[in-house]
Amino acid sequence: IITMRSPEGQDFPNSGVYLEVVPNEKLVFTDAYTSAWAPSQKPFFTAVLTFADEGDKTRYTATARHWNVEDTQAHEKMGFHTGWGTCADQLEALAASL
Repeated sequence: IITMRSPEGQDFPNSGVYLEVVPNEKLVFTDAYTSAWAPSQKPFFTAVLTFADEGDKTRYTATARHWNVEDTQAHEKMGFHTGWGTCADQLEALAASL
């Protein structure tokens, strides 16, 4: 379960599974399954996150693959771009602190 927390402290748990984990390079996860290979009732999207060395920096690429146009539009209305932008900013701050 991945839990997202709003600025107001409200938690939004999301069930899913990791499909691929390549340390320091790639994470792929989806809500199409709730655990192991148990299908979810309503799959929404699959995320592909990649990390690539760029000299003294890292290129972070996030791709969201939705099941249909309606899910894409719903995700955008939920604040997808702002939320994932905030996540990237937080990740950058964490990396800078290490």
